[in-house]
Amino acid sequence: MELEGKVIQDLGLTEGISKAGKPWKKREWVLETFGNWPRRVKFQFFGDRADSNVLEVGKCYAVGIDIESREFNGRWYTDVSGYSTREIADPAMGGGAPQFTGEPAPAYSQAAGGSPFQQAAQPFAAPEGDQSDDLPF
Repeated sequence: MELEGKVIQDLGLTEGISKAGKPWKKREWVLETFGNWPRRVKFQFFGDRADSNVLEVGKCYAVGIDIESREFNGRWYTDVSGYSTREIADPAMGGGAPQFTGEPAPAYSQAAGGSPFQQAAQPFAAPEGDQSDDLPF
């Protein structure tokens, strides 16, 4: 799965030694998704990925993630683990979104391979002849 958003918090690096005596480390981040109802998601990079995926707060990323839940003593816990990142443009700054230029759409021409759903822009012209008010209200 892929999650896109802006990194809003760096929760830092955590290191330790496992019961088997092997060192481990993880780096955690909080990402806020885009859209009308943004969600905040805490995710982590574990092991070597903690060093190779260092993100900057305030920048936007697409993060490849795996989601896994596990049970412990009758309670369920969910981990969101990242495995890849790539920086993306911030949609709030116009990154990738179509920009309005103020120019009218080109006229429809079937010969030119246009779409029958696109119509040529025709200015409104008042009807000629009787100018009486014919509104029903």
